[in-house]
Amino acid sequence: MAQNDSAENDDQNTLDAYDIAERIRPAMTSLYIMYFRNSQQSDLTGPQLSIMTRLKEGGPSRINRLAESEGVRMPTASNTVNQLEKRGLVRRNRDEADRRGVSVELTAEGEAELLRVGDERTKYLSEMLSSLPEEHLRKLDELADIVNILAENYVNGPNSGSD
Repeated sequence: MAQNDSAENDDQNTLDAYDIAERIRPAMTSLYIMYFRNSQQSDLTGPQLSIMTRLKEGGPSRINRLAESEGVRMPTASNTVNQLEKRGLVRRNRDEADRRGVSVELTAEGEAELLRVGDERTKYLSEMLSSLPEEHLRKLDELADIVNILAENYVNGPNSGSD
């Protein structure tokens, strides 16, 4: 019987991801909306910024790989790249090994715009965080690695569209 009580206590003490998600989802949604509403000084869309970030971090890539990594169809990725190319933020290059293939890379202008938007958003987020007491900032600092792991798992996980 003591074993049964122990099992029940273990069940009660086990953290439930659903319960945690249910508790933080409303706040995350509100913060997400406020963050993008107040920090967006760029006319670049989320998907455009995402592709530019992938190119910055991973280097030149073919459009089909960008589509896979973004979890979108090839025409969607191609259209996004076309829009970025018209603005001079990316450029297409013929693949030297396979002349039929085309890779896309970030231009210097694209890197500068990505840096500008990132800096602006970091500044706004820091303004949001600066309203918290130091004790809460310390806790957020500890959680930062976990949040980054979660983001990495989500972006590169089995449902992300990547290999």
